Amino acid sequence: MQFNPETYRMPDIPMQPFIDTAEIWDYLNDTPSSPEKVRQIIDKSLAKNRLNLKDTAALINANDEESIRLIKEGAKALKTKIYGNRIVLFAPLYVGNKCANDCIYCGFRVSNREQVRKTLSRDELIKEIEALEESGQKRLILVFGEHAEYNPGFIAETVKTAYSVKKGRGEIRRVNINAAPLDIEGFRMVKEAGIGTYQVFQETYHREAYKNYHLWGKKADYDYRLTSLDRAQEAGLDDVGIGALIGLYDWRFEVMGLVRHTNHLEACYNVGPHTISFPRIKDASMLRIGKHYFASDKEFTRLVAILRLAVPYTGMILTAREPATLRNELIQYGVSQIDGGTKIELGSYVSQQKNLDLNRSQFHINDDRSLNEVIEELLQQGMLPSFCTACYRLGRTGEHFMEFSVPGFIKRFCTPNAILTLAEYLEDYAPETTAQKGWKVIEKNMDELNEKMQNEVRDKIARIKQGERDLYR
Repeated sequence: MQFNPETYRMPDIPMQPFIDTAEIWDYLNDTPSSPEKVRQIIDKSLAKNRLNLKDTAALINANDEESIRLIKEGAKALKTKIYGNRIVLFAPLYVGNKCANDCIYCGFRVSNREQVRKTLSRDELIKEIEALEESGQKRLILVFGEHAEYNPGFIAETVKTAYSVKKGRGEIRRVNINAAPLDIEGFRMVKEAGIGTYQVFQETYHREAYKNYHLWGKKADYDYRLTSLDRAQEAGLDDVGIGALIGLYDWRFEVMGLVRHTNHLEACYNVGPHTISFPRIKDASMLRIGKHYFASDKEFTRLVAILRLAVPYTGMILTAREPATLRNELIQYGVSQIDGGTKIELGSYVSQQKNLDLNRSQFHINDDRSLNEVIEELLQQGMLPSFCTACYRLGRTGEHFMEFSVPGFIKRFCTPNAILTLAEYLEDYAPETTAQKGWKVIEKNMDELNEKMQNEVRDKIARIKQGERDLYR
């Protein structure tokens, strides 16, 4: 399909910077908003059109109660229209916390002498993955510090190891990556290992703020990081995730930066980001920043709803940095992926350590529910938990993924696959109480499928109950 990206002051040229700080502030300062304008913009989004910077600024500047209500209701309607009630589940697995950068908000930074450095050995990695598989996980994101030791070859071998581990009925079917930006050849190497999405977060899109937070190391180069996912595209790795760390600068600017980044990828490569992340800063070992730009829960809720409306086709990730109550609320306004059973201290899936040691972790998490507890609460809310990985393995990534997602076909493809992966979980891992709730949710969602699809899915469920696994359409 073809996108219709906007033209901005800095032209969108592959491998070139594209953020104009003054332009973003001009939009934020000069764009008026009103309930009527908000309604018009929401209608545009509900028609599955991505919003431009002016549209986004108008939503951000909508501060009256009626407009905020409209934005939240619009985001909720859009999410239901495109994604249905499906929530994709995954787990982060930290592989190593060595780092060569000095970022003052991060516990891993090189100047933090309190941090206990560790890289999982191959045997330790396998045991961690086995523990994750025994809980029912199928999707991982491998997280690496930014260090020369974690080079493309090391990342690729780690990915291959993750896919090779089989424990009982368990297996990992999709491995995403959060690691340092690579050069083109490096991205090509990790793509060949079979990764899913490669995430690189800009942290903050404000150039001067970026300079103040990133004191030393390769990460101090704003432009190299900003163009990192261009290099991924040049390498043929078209499944990428962008993100901003909320709390480093004004959240309104970061939302605009994320939308501008999306426009750049569309203009240069005819593909948008597969996912957008917006983690909020949490306590970390030797944290050295003020709270001036911290976003309140109300502001954070608005941020999520605005992003959902701004980029209708892109998956939105909310992690266990946030407490369970807030995550349960924000799911309805646009979040499509969450982690469950999360542990971020290296080796902690095996050790099952309860008390998080910040000197062995990147930051503090606020949702320590087990995977099954997360699934049970989702089921109670009428949500459909999913471990689906079909699009990745059927080649529906990058531009091909957009062909399905932009017109709103995600719901048609993903609901049957979500049902099938949930059926696997209920058969293999769920306690009886969870299983009972899960089969009721499956039946409710089956009723929304057409007769032909119902028959196909019921046939596959019967095969799952007979012992077959990894069935999808």
